[in-house]
Amino acid sequence: MQRRDFVMGAAATAVATAARGATKVDDIPIIDTHFHIFDNRRPQGAPYTGSQDYKGGVALPSHYRAEFAKLGVVGAIELEASPWLEDNLWVLEQLATDPMMVGTVGDLEPEKPEFAEYLDRFRKDPLFLGIRCGNIWGRSVAQQIENPAFMAGLKRLASTGLVMDTANPDVALMQAMVKINNQIPELTIILDHLPSFDPKREEMAAYDAVLKDIHGRPNIIAKLSEIQHRGEPAHGLAAHKPRLDMFMDVFGEDRVLFGSDWPQSVGAATPAQIVSLARAYFATRTRAEAEKYFWKNSIRIYKWKKRAANQPSL
Repeated sequence: MQRRDFVMGAAATAVATAARGATKVDDIPIIDTHFHIFDNRRPQGAPYTGSQDYKGGVALPSHYRAEFAKLGVVGAIELEASPWLEDNLWVLEQLATDPMMVGTVGDLEPEKPEFAEYLDRFRKDPLFLGIRCGNIWGRSVAQQIENPAFMAGLKRLASTGLVMDTANPDVALMQAMVKINNQIPELTIILDHLPSFDPKREEMAAYDAVLKDIHGRPNIIAKLSEIQHRGEPAHGLAAHKPRLDMFMDVFGEDRVLFGSDWPQSVGAATPAQIVSLARAYFATRTRAEAEKYFWKNSIRIYKWKKRAANQPSL
């Protein structure tokens, strides 16, 4: 399946949607499947403190709530922002006090001998939803998949029903996820921030090929997050719609998720802009697609548990 096929199919969908008018989406509750917390005031500091435009070195659930609750976001899943083992517990402790927080994806290294022990320990907490493996903290997932211990760890992860999120997409990472899916098809793999990746001209053939391969793999999921690129003028939906249409054709309505990437997003787009852009796009789709993207898919994929009255349930 070539990109032109994706775009032509997306164009047909857009025409049909335009003919019936915009879809109402402003009343759909949102579960944000990607934000970060940290606190550089701790004695040990913090290995990550947001984007270069985020000031203060502190991002806690209360800060997130202040930014997003007013925008219709009713629940959020934190993604690891530290390679320190003890920070898995620190994050769980921070989230436990705020019912808006429905889970975290932590940092455990599947190839380590102690992986099984720590996985079993952390997954006893219902807020612990999975782990993150990708191009992060000096690790290369494309190289890690050649390690039998790494793959054995992922098989154990899959057996628990927890997910694996990725980090910092590129062609090699996407190809590695296909290889993992070949060997562990039951593992749910979530590709973060696919709209943020702009392949180089010489990468386009490989990029198109891996998207074509991913198209038919139901357990490879995409976060349509980081839609607005850093340093890019805010042109509105028209600048982003063709790419989003392509991803919807690749992944389908059951394999896409909303994510803000706050506070890494600071300097690229405000919380209001992130939510507005996502709503504007899904106003061009069906109501059913919008509900799946904004919250229904997150329940099925992450298996988070409702903690507040305003959080939806299937």
